Amino acid sequence: MDHALRIILPLYLLAFFGIAFVWRSFLVWKRTGINPYVVGKTDKPIDFIENIYRIPVLILIAVTIVFALFPDVYQYSAPILWLENSIVEIVGLGFMTFALIWTATAQMQMGKSWRIGIDIENKTDLVEKGLFTVSRNPIFFGMRAALFGFFLCLPNALTLLAVVLADVLMQIQVRLEEEFLKSAHGESYENYCRKVRRWI
Repeated sequence: MDHALRIILPLYLLAFFGIAFVWRSFLVWKRTGINPYVVGKTDKPIDFIENIYRIPVLILIAVTIVFALFPDVYQYSAPILWLENSIVEIVGLGFMTFALIWTATAQMQMGKSWRIGIDIENKTDLVEKGLFTVSRNPIFFGMRAALFGFFLCLPNALTLLAVVLADVLMQIQVRLEEEFLKSAHGESYENYCRKVRRWI
């Protein structure tokens, strides 16, 4: 199974970031003329959080490259041996497959409202359809599922660190984004929050 994962995991990272972020951002820009990447460089908490996301992403990319190309070096990432078996890896791949489909679907349903970060300059519609009827944050939920699946496929100290750090950052960002949506959409968003749970 390790030989298959050395091919699958790098391809998955390319697919996830390509489909879920690059392609979706390009489509929004093409349709609206607005750059959906609105991560700033100010001292605001949301900008700080969004810029810190690079750390767990870089950790996952680095571990994946080392695992795929330098298996002897990979042993220094402190693998969690009791989790290394084919059943756990298959479950992890299942989570990752689900997460990719779920996240891409949620982003498609967001349409022109898709953003990376909080866009204070361009008002977006409140999305309440599709997966947004079961989760207020289906994209973040999908990302959490992908990270958990990735950890099951490649359980070690570094992937565990990346997953925990990314999850903490998502928990904070979701709350900051919800505060922004309350101010932007007022009672409509508050009614939506009463009907739909934060995660699922």
